[in-house]
Amino acid sequence: MGEDTIYRRDEQHRDRWSVYGEETGVRHLSQRLTAEELKRYEVFQGFKDQVLETISPDVSVASWNEGAVLFEEGSYIDMAFFLVEGTAAAYLAKHSAPDNTSGPIFASPRASMPAGGDLELRAPESSAATVYDYQAQRERPAGDTTFLSTMDFDLAGESDVVPLGAGEFFGEIGALNGWPQSVTIRTLTECRIVQIRVPALRVLKRHSTDFRRRVDSVYRQRALLPQLRVCALFRDCPEAALAELARRVELVSCKPGDTVIEEGAPADALYLVRSGFMRVSQQIGKGRAALTYLSKGMSLGEIELLVEGVDHSRFSVSSVGYGELVKISHSDLLDVIRAHPSIEQVLWRQVVARLKETGSSRADPRQSAFVEFALDKGLVEGNSILVMDLDTCTRCDDCVRACADTHGGRPRFVREGDRYGNLLIAKSCYHCEDPVCLIGCPTGAIRRANVGDVVEIKEEICIGCATCHNNCPYDAIVMHETGTTWPDNALPKSLRGTPRAVASKCDLCYTSPAGPACVRNCPHQCAFRVSSIDEFRALQRRQPS
Repeated sequence: MGEDTIYRRDEQHRDRWSVYGEETGVRHLSQRLTAEELKRYEVFQGFKDQVLETISPDVSVASWNEGAVLFEEGSYIDMAFFLVEGTAAAYLAKHSAPDNTSGPIFASPRASMPAGGDLELRAPESSAATVYDYQAQRERPAGDTTFLSTMDFDLAGESDVVPLGAGEFFGEIGALNGWPQSVTIRTLTECRIVQIRVPALRVLKRHSTDFRRRVDSVYRQRALLPQLRVCALFRDCPEAALAELARRVELVSCKPGDTVIEEGAPADALYLVRSGFMRVSQQIGKGRAALTYLSKGMSLGEIELLVEGVDHSRFSVSSVGYGELVKISHSDLLDVIRAHPSIEQVLWRQVVARLKETGSSRADPRQSAFVEFALDKGLVEGNSILVMDLDTCTRCDDCVRACADTHGGRPRFVREGDRYGNLLIAKSCYHCEDPVCLIGCPTGAIRRANVGDVVEIKEEICIGCATCHNNCPYDAIVMHETGTTWPDNALPKSLRGTPRAVASKCDLCYTSPAGPACVRNCPHQCAFRVSSIDEFRALQRRQPS
């Protein structure tokens, strides 16, 4: 490997880890490790040097203090943790925590730990001298815990604590699937932990069957059974039958563009979508048309299972981005149906709905074109999309000025973007179902606001690193210069004396009972907020053909 390559990878490592570790409970963070150094850790053994050198900028080894919180329930993280030395625990937090369900990815400073290693669920002590400390001292009101179907740990009761020892792998299920973490992880002793970011995780899964099996095994143990329990299809299925089914299913990982099902191929399985979006298409004439899409919790393969004489796949299914699926063989599913006939009724309802939807798209090419557009532009992700009718819009910019007036002079969206017919999709936050912008924020400044689907940025703890800005696929996060510089006690130290920038984005004006200022102040009623592609389609139908 040439010196230029080594230098570039060292720089990549520094860029990716430079804001990590200051006042977070990390005592020491490694420099970039070579392939030989990575092989000292069991998790990397068996990989070729070229693979390890490629992933090295996305791997670091950290020494954590006793009592440090690695991440909190509800946080979005972009890495997995492999515990090399020490002990930790997974639990549902009962102590005061940051006012932030997305949490700081790496919570602050150690909490008080009594002798014997038992968890004392108390607020961490902090002087609030840094942005990290400030975030850690914010308190959220107590409330009921929501058990997620996407949980990494199947905690049977709120008081359960799962001990973690050397050799344990955790955080990877949420990281790979873009799910919020369902538990808090805290160290019980000083720990040495290998930390692997998502791009490296995906490379490792792709290059090693053993590594992929290891990750999938963790998912089977911790998350698959509770997911099947809450699936409508298996709601009335006894625990023993579900456990047997969970043991037999196949787990499928997809990268963008992967074909999961080929039209015309023998049909032998039902697919449940764990994460991501799947494009469902069909050959029509000499071309291929997108008929519909699948998202988390949806399934495909019911028609071929139930309709007599249909034994080959009627559709092609491909992954729009990264995705995870559960593959249940028809033979295994038929065994369950014979024992529990109510499942067949649920499947038939899904068959009828799928036939109606795909039949409508086949009959109307415009509908197929719209599905393709919605998938390509991310409309399927959005919970609140700012759309403008260009037939009535006069470009007066009252919407932009109203946004700026509401948010201290800084507009939080741009009145430009993709067009569909006469509709403009402004560059404004979609408040996505699975917001990738939350992943990797070092201070927890970008978070769920606990009000509907609102994603907001707390400017007072934003360090202007632009991680969220770079992660957003829809250019909806704007970086602003504040005209000030960071003080001499700022952390990380690299900030001190540098110009301070902050990220900003639409927060739906959720603190105002009047609602979004952009829509409220449009003098021509041509600005709309739509919460689904069905609402977008209904708005499109209003336009002249």
